[in-house]
Amino acid sequence: MPDAVYLSISLFLAVIAVVVGAYAARLHRRETARQNLSDAVMAMISDGVVTLGADGSVKCLNAAAKAMFGREVSGRKLADLLRGFPGIGEALAQIEYRADAVRADGSIFPVTVTLLALSDRSETVLIVRDLSRIRPGATEEEQRFKQSQYFARIGTWDWRIDTDELYWSDAIYGMFGYKPGEVTPTYSLFCDAVHPDDKEHVRAGEIRCIETGENHDEEYRVVWPDGTIRWLRETGNVTKNEAGQTIKMMGVVRDITEERAETDQIRDLAFHDPLTRLPNRIIFEDRLRKAMDRAKRNKKQVAVVFIDLDGFKQINDGLGHVAGDRILINTGQRLINSVRASDTVARIGGDEFTVILEDLETDAEVHGIADKILGAIAAPMELGDGSYRVGASLGIAIYPEHARTLDTLIHIADQAMYAAKAEGTNLYHIGWEMAD
Repeated sequence: MPDAVYLSISLFLAVIAVVVGAYAARLHRRETARQNLSDAVMAMISDGVVTLGADGSVKCLNAAAKAMFGREVSGRKLADLLRGFPGIGEALAQIEYRADAVRADGSIFPVTVTLLALSDRSETVLIVRDLSRIRPGATEEEQRFKQSQYFARIGTWDWRIDTDELYWSDAIYGMFGYKPGEVTPTYSLFCDAVHPDDKEHVRAGEIRCIETGENHDEEYRVVWPDGTIRWLRETGNVTKNEAGQTIKMMGVVRDITEERAETDQIRDLAFHDPLTRLPNRIIFEDRLRKAMDRAKRNKKQVAVVFIDLDGFKQINDGLGHVAGDRILINTGQRLINSVRASDTVARIGGDEFTVILEDLETDAEVHGIADKILGAIAAPMELGDGSYRVGASLGIAIYPEHARTLDTLIHIADQAMYAAKAEGTNLYHIGWEMAD
């Protein structure tokens, strides 16, 4: 009898074991299928998915997250991936955050992070979206717009004026010397990049726009991390909330470095002698007018020196224009070396030069500089296989002693130069009087 009971119990237990085993296998197959489906979905999601354990360490990442961070980060703490992000153990006031993420190479890029936490807090899932890239689902028109910004060197920006938060479109990064996503745009980063000499007027333009609503339109220089200097033009205006309060500025910025260079070149050609690079007659007369105004205010003297080379034509005709050009260039440099940095040397045509001497106290200073100029020009010049000399005739007029108007002062200096030339070479006249 007992053997029969034991047999029955054994059979019953065996049946239970088979049933339990079959149920467990069914659960395992279901869990495996669910996991395979989850893995497939995770692999297809374009946003990064990061799963954290209860201690905040990274447990796993999907393919998009691995590509985004550029490294295997399993086991690392969340702080290694995201900067300025609250700890998982802390009370979180929201489920979506803006943060700075760190790639394997150390570069920083902006992201949004959405939190999905299990009820028992055993795991937390982060959905990470890279804001520095064109999203894969962007329309063809959107991608074409971004590309057109690159080619046109135009970018869009917006800045929340009550925070450090700043948005740049991809095209703007290159204008400041960075690759898209290499840094996180902030107002502080922008201010640090503006050339020191331009910071004040850029800030003044921003304040004027914020306070008055006038359009913000500024040209300024930026200094790249490698020291390169570029010119930008920025335009924009403010946006307000329903209460009429200014909350942000928005606008566009454009790289105008090449335009500025072309403009400067045109201006240089218009106002400078193309051979010697000295100021031409336009700049000479403008600077003389300003020098006379300063002299009047400060009760000082200004002298105008007209210089005509003696013997230049013979050398130019005998040795050719190349030799003649070398004499003119050399003469211009000798004149610069003969006067003070505050004085102006100009070439007004042919072999004629002028000098403006400012802040003079006495006529004796004029005599000293005139002698120095004549000595510098008369020194031998090496041309080809020989040494040659040219002389000079100087005419000088002094404000206000000889004239109080620009035209009269120039006329007297010009006539004094011809009077000196009529007497010989390496001589100068001051006003109507001759000195040797």
